[in-house]
Amino acid sequence: MRHCLLLSLLFSLLAQLGGCATYRNYDLEMQQTNDQLMMGNLDNALYLIERNNPWEDKDLLYYFEKGAVLSLGNALPESQATWRSADRMILHREEAVPSAPVKLLNRFYKEMGMMLVNDKLQRYDGYDYEKVMLTTQMALNQLAMNDFDGARADIKKTHERETLIASQRERQYEEVENQAKAQGTRLHYKDLQGYPVTTLEAPPVIELKNGYQSAFSHYLAGFTYEALGERTLAAPGYRQAIELRPNLPFLEQALRNLDKPPAKSGESDVLIVVQSGLAPARASVTVPIPVRLNENLVIVAPISFPVMIPDAVTPGFDHLTVDGRKRSLAQVNSVTDMAVRTLRDDMPAIISAAMFRANMAAIGQANENERNPAKASLTVTARDPFEEADTRTWRTLPDKTLVARLRLKKGEHTLVLPNAKRTPPITVRIDQDHQVINLRAFGDLAFIIGAAYVPPQAPVSNTAQVMAPN
Repeated sequence: MRHCLLLSLLFSLLAQLGGCATYRNYDLEMQQTNDQLMMGNLDNALYLIERNNPWEDKDLLYYFEKGAVLSLGNALPESQATWRSADRMILHREEAVPSAPVKLLNRFYKEMGMMLVNDKLQRYDGYDYEKVMLTTQMALNQLAMNDFDGARADIKKTHERETLIASQRERQYEEVENQAKAQGTRLHYKDLQGYPVTTLEAPPVIELKNGYQSAFSHYLAGFTYEALGERTLAAPGYRQAIELRPNLPFLEQALRNLDKPPAKSGESDVLIVVQSGLAPARASVTVPIPVRLNENLVIVAPISFPVMIPDAVTPGFDHLTVDGRKRSLAQVNSVTDMAVRTLRDDMPAIISAAMFRANMAAIGQANENERNPAKASLTVTARDPFEEADTRTWRTLPDKTLVARLRLKKGEHTLVLPNAKRTPPITVRIDQDHQVINLRAFGDLAFIIGAAYVPPQAPVSNTAQVMAPN
């Protein structure tokens, strides 16, 4: 049993961190919401998001999820307004600089929450990759409506956020390293028995420069600047994309093509963006942590750690057809890889907090053994209801981003996505010198987002899931 002083601090912490709302089962909520999305029931998905967030002060995840569903339904002004609320919330937290005493108190509560319980009882501030992908998705919304100037503003915000995250990460890693040395923590994630270490060591994860920069974000910046006639700004965007995803011919071609003439009169430089699947879920696994209390006593404490569960429902594909002609798609981003890389980079801090909780649990078991020698155990027997990893994450965020870039004549064209069996051929109208076609696919459905969609003249069957603009 943990010391009563620590319990009183914990109860105080719970009051500070938002009360009953922190105990929600977010996994179940989003599983139900995503089930509706997989069936194409966007109204039902929105209903569930609202029903599961009844309190007046909405959290960041509410705005993340709602904005994504509204975008799917082509309610782009509403989607942008919702995502702007999320962006303002992030900005407010980034810019907040509390006074020294308040900062010390906030840090105390945060560390006590992390050490004594877990991140699930803290305010959800979003992962770095979610913050960067938020403004990227906002820019994509703008481009789908041919608003290149609006997209430019969101792209600039993305770059500024990446710079801030890089600075924050550097300080965070230094603090974690110093804390680990002070605690004498030597445990590495490779030493966790029963933890799926191979997911953290997968080549696509290791090859990423970090967990928050996206090659797609920078390629989109290059395309936007190029469309606006700012080729000197387009080149750095393409170069950064190449640095983040080296040896990808699609990205290298964009940089080479900057020196070539623009599209001919009557033609358009078209970027087709296909975002497939859903961001991975987080789950909690229990790992036995041996704690040496003295030379003769080692007690094992079961401690929770987060793992990533990728979307296994949406089939992969590498092409689409345009007017009956097969066009290759290049994958330039994977949110799953970004999320796993983020988790890998966070593991030192997660382990540091886990070791603190393991020590507390082991000490409690040792005290219980002294009080009741007949039932003494070398494994912690008391169940801690708070010992569970934080599994909250932005679940409606697209996973993979695939792209194709074509020169097409202005006019109507027909697109077909493989595996989208419940979606009829999609007709789009190309009428800009530069244009972005934004498609979303998950399960066996495909959605088109933006102004290019041409609704069919004849009635569509109830199984058709092409979403027309409002």
